[in-house]
Amino acid sequence: MRNFNRKRTVRKFYTINQHITAPQLRVIDSEGKQIGLLSTQEAQDEARQRELDLILIAPTSSPPVAKIIDFKKFLYQEQKKQKEAKKGVKKSTVKDIKFSLFIAEADLKRLVNKGQGFLKDGNQVRLNLTLKGREMGKREMAIALVNKFIGMLGELNISKEPKLEGRVVRAVVAHKK
Repeated sequence: MRNFNRKRTVRKFYTINQHITAPQLRVIDSEGKQIGLLSTQEAQDEARQRELDLILIAPTSSPPVAKIIDFKKFLYQEQKKQKEAKKGVKKSTVKDIKFSLFIAEADLKRLVNKGQGFLKDGNQVRLNLTLKGREMGKREMAIALVNKFIGMLGELNISKEPKLEGRVVRAVVAHKK
């Protein structure tokens, strides 16, 4: 069976050596110095003399830009740059806090502390107050309890106001920036 849920990586394909069809190229050597405007054949000869590859870096510019460098080393550096870019990005996740309508004050304070910890870590917090049985008749009381919980959390951005969705009162809050 195939696994269709796998993450697919987008690969960028580079045109190298004899596959370059542009008549003229702006050529850069391995140290980053510009060699100048050369015909494709001259650029390929220069790369062969240095025992390196000619890689088309910017095919859409006028004239196209090519670099004389070892192709495997170039691919390694590109992967390294992508990994570094991923490290800098912090993913904000949504953490759930579930509670019921008749919750003790001490338990509510404990959940507030847990929510404040989530917010300090840079996460969003989704509050879920589940109504069971006859509690459905006390909807206003449930929304008031969720608003009280939000007030106890402190200064926040409310992403989603408390609202009844079926049997659950939901609200989403995030740390104020």
